[in-house]
Amino acid sequence: MTPEEEEIEDLPEEESEEEGEEEIDPDAPLRQPIVAVLGHVDHGKTSLLDFVRGTTVVQREAGAITQHIGATEVPFETVSKICGPLLKEGTTTLPGLLFIDTPGHHSFITLRSRGGALADLAILVVDITEGFKPQTIESINILKQQQTPFILALNKVDKLPGWHTRPGSFLANNVNQSSTAKQNFQTRMYEIIGELGAHGFDSALFSEIEDFQKTIALIPTSVKETGEGVPELFMILMGLAQRYLRGNLLLGDGSSEGTIIEIKEEKGLGKTLGVIIYNGILKASDTLIIGAQPEPVVTRVRSLLRPKPLDEFRDPRQQFDNVKIVGAAAGLKVVAPDIEGVVAGAPFYSASTDEEIDAALDRLSDSMKSNIKCTDEGVVIRADAIGSLEALAYELSAANIPIVNASVGDVSRRDVVTATPSEEEYRAILAFNVRTHPDAKNELFETGVKLFESDIVYKLLEDYQKWKEQIKVKQAQHLREDFSHPGKFEILEGHTFRTRDPAVVGVRVLGGRIALNQGVLRNDNSVIGHIQSLRSGDQVLKEALQGEKVAIAINNVTVGRQISEGDVLYIEMDERSILKVREAGVKLDPIEEDIITEMQSIKRKDQPFWGR
Repeated sequence: MTPEEEEIEDLPEEESEEEGEEEIDPDAPLRQPIVAVLGHVDHGKTSLLDFVRGTTVVQREAGAITQHIGATEVPFETVSKICGPLLKEGTTTLPGLLFIDTPGHHSFITLRSRGGALADLAILVVDITEGFKPQTIESINILKQQQTPFILALNKVDKLPGWHTRPGSFLANNVNQSSTAKQNFQTRMYEIIGELGAHGFDSALFSEIEDFQKTIALIPTSVKETGEGVPELFMILMGLAQRYLRGNLLLGDGSSEGTIIEIKEEKGLGKTLGVIIYNGILKASDTLIIGAQPEPVVTRVRSLLRPKPLDEFRDPRQQFDNVKIVGAAAGLKVVAPDIEGVVAGAPFYSASTDEEIDAALDRLSDSMKSNIKCTDEGVVIRADAIGSLEALAYELSAANIPIVNASVGDVSRRDVVTATPSEEEYRAILAFNVRTHPDAKNELFETGVKLFESDIVYKLLEDYQKWKEQIKVKQAQHLREDFSHPGKFEILEGHTFRTRDPAVVGVRVLGGRIALNQGVLRNDNSVIGHIQSLRSGDQVLKEALQGEKVAIAINNVTVGRQISEGDVLYIEMDERSILKVREAGVKLDPIEEDIITEMQSIKRKDQPFWGR
């Protein structure tokens, strides 16, 4: 027995049922577990399956990021080959694994309501050199909410300083690492153990775990370079599913239940449905009841097309097999007529009798309603699928951006009309992977509503937030022009150009801003006049900022009486002006804040509670 086999001798194996639990026939056929792969963008989710499949799907995704859910069947023979001697003969009766590759920036949210039950297990992929990122934390929160068992792949160990990686077992490779490399690994691993602990999870390196139900297994991997650690990853998955999930994996023999993953036009076939069956059996002779807009679709299966093992139905390398029957769990193409209105993310059921059709229609009555909360004010969002729509809504909610309307399909004129009366920062439409109707484009031009389009969710959010910041800057600039702003200036010695009617003097702005028509305040709390004009040489100005020297004209004052050279004066502000500046989010620098503090001292000589 090799050292690595000895270290993992006690990893999950099938055990007898606990006393009092219903016994499960050990010979009962099992379906393959559905495993969701999730985590932060670019941490290696799709690369893990690419390594197993020997493909490069990740390179063909928009922005090199998975945008929709894909599915890949990994048969037991392949799992056994990957694991080698680590997967002991006779320890599992599972037929294989069905992997779901989730969009990282969707953070598993596309499966939240229609696929939470889809995943029996999950792999959370974390770049060991980067640790937890926002989507990592979102994924953990959703896994916790869905109570989905998961393991954590500490990916990209090959990027650790001093690490020498090679194909195969992590434990076998770890023996030959330098003390520096091992120390780097331990440091990074314990940081992630600490992060998991902050979220309520106990975790440890997989070889050190006694109870896999209580402790999250950490499996170091290098999925893109050598596949280091992948044998242990697959072995742990098979062991956990066989030992703890057997009761959930019994193969049902009734009608199928599933989720529509995509609708795609196929040459020679017309529109097809990419689906995942997560329960029961689908036959080529069945009736399909599918969630659609504006009402469910009832249609007949024309043909069932199943990708070959290790192929991926979003982007297959080989021709599909035409089959007559498919049992859960599986990903496949379904060819059926009259599927207009069907949207990705919708549930479906198969039926062979009128009674089953009626029951399925009842189950669909609420499932097509999105769980997106809309308000009286907010942005309009559009997406190509229910899952995408909910993913976008989830990201907007996390950023505290309200939504006034959310729907699946192309951007219409009605969307623009809905957005038009909103406040400026909400006069926007965020469109994920959909087109815009010509009449909507015309309406956009006429109304000035802003349209954001992308096939990457987080880019939509980033673009919108940048635009929103630009609006804030513009609004702040308007506020600076419309209301008094903190300002302090000094009359320069030897720079009196006219003594009165109005007095014209040279000044240096000590802080803040001085502008036309603003009142001039002395430190005795008297307003002595207003600024009638500002000039710099021959140039007429609207305002002058800190550090600038300008000539200003002040009405109703005489140099030598109300003002003198060397005086330090302020711009008059009332309490309402200060409040409006702060409410509008105008960012004041420390000097401007000091000016307001000095004004409060001046005002409180006569008004003790001024500015409180």
